[in-house]
Amino acid sequence: MKAAKKIPHAFVLDNLYGLQTELKPMFGSYAIYCGDKILFILREKDDYIDDNGVWLATEKEHHSSLQAEFPSLRYIHMFGGKTTWLDLPAEAIDFEEAVVKMCELATKRDPRIGKLPDRLKKKLAKSKRPAKPAARKAVKAKKPAPKKRKKK
Repeated sequence: MKAAKKIPHAFVLDNLYGLQTELKPMFGSYAIYCGDKILFILREKDDYIDDNGVWLATEKEHHSSLQAEFPSLRYIHMFGGKTTWLDLPAEAIDFEEAVVKMCELATKRDPRIGKLPDRLKKKLAKSKRPAKPAARKAVKAKKPAPKKRKKK
């Protein structure tokens, strides 16, 4: 029987009091969800060790304000910066302090913290589109039949 894998940076869960969260294994790491919204990924792996730490789910429009507030936040190296996620690296001097502050923002429902997974965004976008009108079959107009005259 396999031993249960240790959850890295588990103190994050303790700092999300007040939020109903769910922890899900994801790609050898652990994702923290609040409802349908993903908030963080807790990562501690042997590959891409520079990316170990707490990944923050957010949108690109929030990057500059979050990076101003949390100077250690950076792009995830393994993705080459081509993602909306940001990483608070485990080796950052202010790692624990910054993580606790991010958790406080999450519990206050700061809109910069967390995002819907892309698959749900697409699903919601489809459901918000106005329904297409039913396709009408082209009906060929028939010439009216000539009226029959009554014989006198």
